Amino acid sequence: MTPHFKLAELTHTDHRTLDNTPDAAELANLQRLAEFLETVKTTLGGKPVMINSAFRSKAVNDAVGSKDTSQHRQGLAADFKVPGMTPDAVVRALLKLPFDQIIREYDAWTHISISDKPRRQALIIDKAGTRVFV
Repeated sequence: MTPHFKLAELTHTDHRTLDNTPDAAELANLQRLAEFLETVKTTLGGKPVMINSAFRSKAVNDAVGSKDTSQHRQGLAADFKVPGMTPDAVVRALLKLPFDQIIREYDAWTHISISDKPRRQALIIDKAGTRVFV
């Protein structure tokens, strides 16, 4: 897909018995996402961007308990960690990018998504609920 983001890592799932193969439209979205993730990596000074989850088929999405409206379903979102950076620091470093949503999730990883009309929503999701990232 791109120099640092391969299809295999963007479609990886621990639910090995479930098919997680993107269709043509989802594959095109994953290409856009991989290109955006290259910008994320550059913005973070070339640090490793370790993908936890990107594309999720309906079966995989259901298995992880996510909503059907998740942008992961379309191949437009990724959850990731950056070694040596807290999720807060990652979010702050990426606030200038044209993301749709960026979310510090459970102070453990960062979610970022893209769209044709970026909403630029910066959020925190944890045990206390969902709120604006400040």
